[in-house]
Amino acid sequence: MDSDAQRTAKHVASCLQLGILLEVSAHKPGNVNRTRGFRSTRYEHFLASAVAVEPSLEYAAERGLMVSEKKLKPEDIGVGRAIKEAVANANRWQHGGNTLLGTIILLTPISAAAGMTIAPKEELSISELRKNIGVVVESTTPSDAVAAYEAIRLANPSGLVDKAPTLDVNDPESTKKIQEENVTLCDVFKISAPYDSISREWVENYPITFETGLPYFEAKLKDTTNLDVAILHTFLRVLSAVPDTLIARKTSPEKAREVSREAGTVLKLGGLTTQSGREKLESLDRLLREKSNQYNPGTTADIVAAVLSISILKGFRP
Repeated sequence: MDSDAQRTAKHVASCLQLGILLEVSAHKPGNVNRTRGFRSTRYEHFLASAVAVEPSLEYAAERGLMVSEKKLKPEDIGVGRAIKEAVANANRWQHGGNTLLGTIILLTPISAAAGMTIAPKEELSISELRKNIGVVVESTTPSDAVAAYEAIRLANPSGLVDKAPTLDVNDPESTKKIQEENVTLCDVFKISAPYDSISREWVENYPITFETGLPYFEAKLKDTTNLDVAILHTFLRVLSAVPDTLIARKTSPEKAREVSREAGTVLKLGGLTTQSGREKLESLDRLLREKSNQYNPGTTADIVAAVLSISILKGFRP
């Protein structure tokens, strides 16, 4: 790969890496942030993970560039490999457990699609990026699915369903079935989409990211000129619109809907921009940190990281 292409791939990876860092640094309720963490997973673990995943994001962008140059077919990008290597690297760089699995799963197709989109124009078209994300996702293979299953086992996330309808990631036979039945990673996420927002983003071409989160973030940033306010309010907007599926899996769908209603109330009261909003936000944060953080809206955080990453790809700089 020539030096211009390498610079482009590194640029894409740096944009996504900054999106991860900005997301975890914002003062979102119930999540790890600069001032609050969990007993075993803290802010520094996310910082280390953000450093660790950069090579895999750059690899995905490089492969996307090669597709744009007709040197590679979309099905040969290796999305699953990039996901697995990112998770393995994150594990090696910190001891806080699963930090970025959902974010990695969301950002890997974005990185590959950005590589496809930016070259050779050196600028980003959002409509073309979204189209190319669809190409990347729909071109995944059984090998991608096997690698992603291995990544999920490496990350060992909390809140996995006890028994998926089919191809349960906890079932050792699933990998064999994937290969025998020629099941792609996109096919796998179609199975989990009804109960997992990250899977749903994949198979429905990122509707929450592009249609709810991104326009809201950009409008709020323009309105307030305050990045922390814009990120926090985008988090609340996404959470109020879409019940967090990590909360639903760890507790119940009704509890997830209750949290969404509370997030909507914080926004109605003005969030960080009013005294009553800040008081309600603090109350929500306390609620979400009860019972060993079972109400941690981690899926919402992953989606906000994707929103920020795309805005940075478009040209936003803090």
